[in-house]
Amino acid sequence: MSLPENNPEFAKIAFDNGADVVKVHVNLHHHASQHQFATFEQERDKLAQILSDAKGPCGIVAGQDVEQVRKVYSDIVGMGFEFISLYAHHTPLELLRCDKVKKMIAFDNTYDLADLAYLAKAGADVFEASVMDPDTYGQPLSARELMTYERICKNTDLPVVIPTQRAIRPDEMEQLAACGISGIMIGAMVTGLSGESIGAAVAAFRKAIDRL
Repeated sequence: MSLPENNPEFAKIAFDNGADVVKVHVNLHHHASQHQFATFEQERDKLAQILSDAKGPCGIVAGQDVEQVRKVYSDIVGMGFEFISLYAHHTPLELLRCDKVKKMIAFDNTYDLADLAYLAKAGADVFEASVMDPDTYGQPLSARELMTYERICKNTDLPVVIPTQRAIRPDEMEQLAACGISGIMIGAMVTGLSGESIGAAVAAFRKAIDRL
């Protein structure tokens, strides 16, 4: 699950209801939740608590600027995060060379999907398919998006994670799995912003995935 804010209680609820991984954020404005995430230093205590309580791996979006990320990624690695998640255009080259942390690299809707062929060689470990137009966030899935996801999976050997930029439903997991995705990362568009709604959404997706 991608948390809508760096709230240790939200992270606990996510893990308790079946999340395998939790992702947090710093140094950015999050479009889907409309939340402004503070700097790494300002969020450090909350991040440390989330890591301390975690029942599985945790990752972090380290910012939305190459220089921002360059300044904080070593401290992030030292804290014990399993992976750093970034758009390719926010990723410094030195991070790609770092073998102490996994890199989940995303394309947005402006990228040429043919560039997927080069992403593993560049140093990515996982591809995050954040490829939906922001103007369509929250809309239901259609056959068009399903074909896009299948095209992505067929054109990379990297594990593909689909974020819920669209209002993906638990009963659509079988069709998404058939595309070849390795995981789904649910966030604000489907979880809502409260502990209660987060718990219910994570539990529903956990149940749907376990049925596959």
